[in-house]
Amino acid sequence: MNLSPDNRIAGVLVPLFALRGENDLGVGDVSALREFIDWIAGIGFKLVQLLPINETGSDNSPYNAISAMAIEPTTLYLGPDSPEDLTRQDVDFALGEVVPPAAKRADASTPLRTSLSKLRRGGVKYRLVKKLKRRLLEKAFANFSARANQDRRTAFRKFCEEEAAWLHDYVFFRALMEQNGESPAWNGWPAQHQSIQRAKAWLHDLPPDRQKTIIERQSFFSYVQWTAHQQWREMKSYAEAHGVALMGDIPFGVSYYSADVFARPDEFMLEWSGGAPPEPHFKDDAFTQKWGQNWGIPLYRWDRMGANNFESWRQRIRAIRRIFHLFRIDHVLGFYRIYAFPWRPRRNKQFLPLDQGEMLKRTSGRAPHFVPRDDQTPENCEANKGDGEKYLRVVLEEAGATRVIGEDLGMVPDYVRPSLRSLGIAGFKIPQWETSDGEITPGDKYERLSVATYATHDHKPLRALWEEAFERATATSDQSRFELEKIARFAGLAPKIDPAQEGLAVASKSDFEKDFYPAIMEALFRSNAWIAIVMITDLLARKYRFNVPGTKTQWNWTRRMQRSIAQLRASPNVRRRMRLIHQLLEKTGRV
Repeated sequence: MNLSPDNRIAGVLVPLFALRGENDLGVGDVSALREFIDWIAGIGFKLVQLLPINETGSDNSPYNAISAMAIEPTTLYLGPDSPEDLTRQDVDFALGEVVPPAAKRADASTPLRTSLSKLRRGGVKYRLVKKLKRRLLEKAFANFSARANQDRRTAFRKFCEEEAAWLHDYVFFRALMEQNGESPAWNGWPAQHQSIQRAKAWLHDLPPDRQKTIIERQSFFSYVQWTAHQQWREMKSYAEAHGVALMGDIPFGVSYYSADVFARPDEFMLEWSGGAPPEPHFKDDAFTQKWGQNWGIPLYRWDRMGANNFESWRQRIRAIRRIFHLFRIDHVLGFYRIYAFPWRPRRNKQFLPLDQGEMLKRTSGRAPHFVPRDDQTPENCEANKGDGEKYLRVVLEEAGATRVIGEDLGMVPDYVRPSLRSLGIAGFKIPQWETSDGEITPGDKYERLSVATYATHDHKPLRALWEEAFERATATSDQSRFELEKIARFAGLAPKIDPAQEGLAVASKSDFEKDFYPAIMEALFRSNAWIAIVMITDLLARKYRFNVPGTKTQWNWTRRMQRSIAQLRASPNVRRRMRLIHQLLEKTGRV
């Protein structure tokens, strides 16, 4: 594929779980992604950006995965012959068992349709979805174990051998999770399970029948990953055949409660939690405003990782490049320095009301700070820059020809963006945040090696900002109006969006559609950035949000598209909007 920055393209950011496919089981999967690729390719988009696809824990956050390597099983399309070890009878039985219909009907197919309707309605019902897909994968594995032909058995063994460097530790961790009520919190497990060395000794001492059971469970989890890798590699080929690139996502950190930390605790500083510094303008969360974002990720011991030639990072890069055409590193700033908290996120509420002195008393004098050093002196800046480039060269070396994008948003030191450019890593441009001498930077001034977008999965969609600014007074209405004014300037509209002014004379839905939406989309596509990305909610002018950083709400990571992809394709309003988008892509040279 032509992914040279000389070739300007446009793409869509969509969380996979949010897609509604024709045959999904309550969550977006690779089959829904195939439908989505068909749709956006016809519009003229050349890229789909996804969130991380690693296996998630109980909070379902793709940025808090229980493994930096394993693929989330709910992303798989499971149905008759997918994998080939499943039958229609298997699927119907599992569905009826996990999501029973409210009442039986004479028509035998009605209960199953009722079950699916219940599962698909509203947001992702992770407990039911994960239970159903687990049952289906268990049945597929049982069928595989009983009757798979020699070729498939050989292919499975080959996968396990090729991925042994991470797979063995992961499936052992996963089996131990089952022994401990599916909790990944290894420091709360019985003492004999709390380290990989003790757990292996415990397994060795078990009676043969129990050893066999746990070894079989490890084989099951290996089978799930084999199936996942098959489906995702096929997905990459499908996208490529349709002229669409898949853009993956690697979180900078790994979860405290993960197979990675459990297997290699010496590579992490477990007493510190990584995050981001305070953001006074972030109005959605009081803790973030006051103390910052405490993600709970343990810090890396780069010296220990270096002694092993950074093999764990190399494994992650090799894994993602097999599935994606290019990838984004979330919080690339962490390679240079990262903000660290001396407490875990579960204690954030305790620290919220405290002042600096009270906080220091609770932490024995340890304050949140940048690690390994702050950027207060030229010497520190130069040292941080050197560290970041050293570690990122490892990423680039392993990535080879696969393009790397760096999410460089937040408090960005002056040296970071020039450093990324020197390495050939594209950074992000959020037009309303890009300023020079107090003025919004025009799109034609953007570096070609950049990715331009108005919003990520963490931000309010543009339509939601518009509603807050002009249609429904909230505590953040002024801030929303301010953001929209900056976007309007970027798009060459009136210097100030105001119901009393001409240009956007009346702040109503029709003005959003007639004046604002076309202008800002054209401005984004016209920019000099290599890739222009539109979040799916902004593409469709929807108001719902996928995640609010620093908060725990029922909506985080559960929101789904209100319509299926087939319904979107059939909708006259959506088709009219997509004709406009296609025209703008052609007009700005991105098709």
